[in-house]
Amino acid sequence: MNLELLNNILLLAIPVIIAITFHEAAHGYVALHFGDSTAKDAGRVTLNPLKHVDPFGTILLPAMLYFTAGFLFGYAKPVPVKFGQLRNPRWDMIWVAIAGPAMNIALAIVSAIILRIVLTQGLTEESPVVQVLVSSVQLNAILAVFNMLPVPPLDGSKVVAPFLPISLARPYLALEGFGMIVLLLLIFVAPMLAQRSGIDFDVMGPLVLDPAQAVVRTILSVVGT
Repeated sequence: MNLELLNNILLLAIPVIIAITFHEAAHGYVALHFGDSTAKDAGRVTLNPLKHVDPFGTILLPAMLYFTAGFLFGYAKPVPVKFGQLRNPRWDMIWVAIAGPAMNIALAIVSAIILRIVLTQGLTEESPVVQVLVSSVQLNAILAVFNMLPVPPLDGSKVVAPFLPISLARPYLALEGFGMIVLLLLIFVAPMLAQRSGIDFDVMGPLVLDPAQAVVRTILSVVGT
């Protein structure tokens, strides 16, 4: 592994660890606020990243994809939530689900504010601090948008489900058992296979990356960076 590659991984690892840790802790905290202590009892209402790391989803999968396909994708260990223990399960589910993406937006805003401050102090784009902050803004925006996709087990599915009839909501949420596999196939495998056949099939761009860039531009504009 060359030094530049190692440096890039380290610069990205910092915002990734912070993003997933705060995202998952936010789910647990809001669930506790609305009456479900499952996450707290499991030790997941914490900012200790080791409690939220999934060995495969957070370490092995991103590493394999990065070195074989040139892109990063991964996930943290989901925070356990028993929605039936919430005071108002159907509607409190929405707040628990939104907490993670909302935290990512908050982290993106904080990162943008700090970025503006350090740039006024004379740091350049080549500075590791600036690179970490830029990565943090972009990464958190992507995580927020991606997790709000209405595909189980992503957070967006828990926002949509309460508005569906019970007869549809239950089978819809039951899809989360294999939803991540479907996402990987749809977002990454299918486009790669299509590209080999000369077909342009980009799902990630219009559904995640383009909206995330719009979020980034809005945040940077608002904070004046």
